[in-house]
Amino acid sequence: MMDIDSVMRLAPVVPVIVIDEVEHAVPLAEALVAGGLRALEVTLRTPAALPAITAMKQVPGAVVGAGTVTNPEELEDALNAGAEFIVSPGLTEPLSRAAIAAQVPFLPGTANASDIMRGLDLGLRHFKFFPAMAAGGLPALKALAAPFGQVRFCPTGGIGPDNAAEWLAHDFVLCVGGSWVSPRGAPDKAKIEAMARDAMKLGS
Repeated sequence: MMDIDSVMRLAPVVPVIVIDEVEHAVPLAEALVAGGLRALEVTLRTPAALPAITAMKQVPGAVVGAGTVTNPEELEDALNAGAEFIVSPGLTEPLSRAAIAAQVPFLPGTANASDIMRGLDLGLRHFKFFPAMAAGGLPALKALAAPFGQVRFCPTGGIGPDNAAEWLAHDFVLCVGGSWVSPRGAPDKAKIEAMARDAMKLGS
């Protein structure tokens, strides 16, 4: 199994995906992977999310994770659906300990030093900086990252094609999360693949 560092290094952008219809899942995943974006975060915000994770896992090259995981019960549901990594909007000890026990790559959310320190105490070194823009943007993350040289981040929230490269230029940012590459609704495969290819260039 991959670790969270490896998952974050698969591509500069992790699509943050909201699936409303299960039948949209596979064509969306196929288009994103064809464009180079292999780590796919399916948020647990709709009833279609868990079956979508199971369906997307059939797509060659896709590494499918669950996002918006907020407690151990949701973690268990995501793992049963086949999720290969777990992303949370925040950091709690019950969820962190459950993810560590399950030995699943885990990316908890943080926007302050206290949460980072709590995560470090649990052995975690990788965090989602969320909500990135609302929490102060790049200046805030630079200030937060300074005392924690061993920590790496995936900023998510308000990041798009116009500002992603600015974040990715920093060593402490391994990738960014973005919903712009995976718009809701029936996927336009050619358009999504083109957006994914453009997203791949942001990290170079």
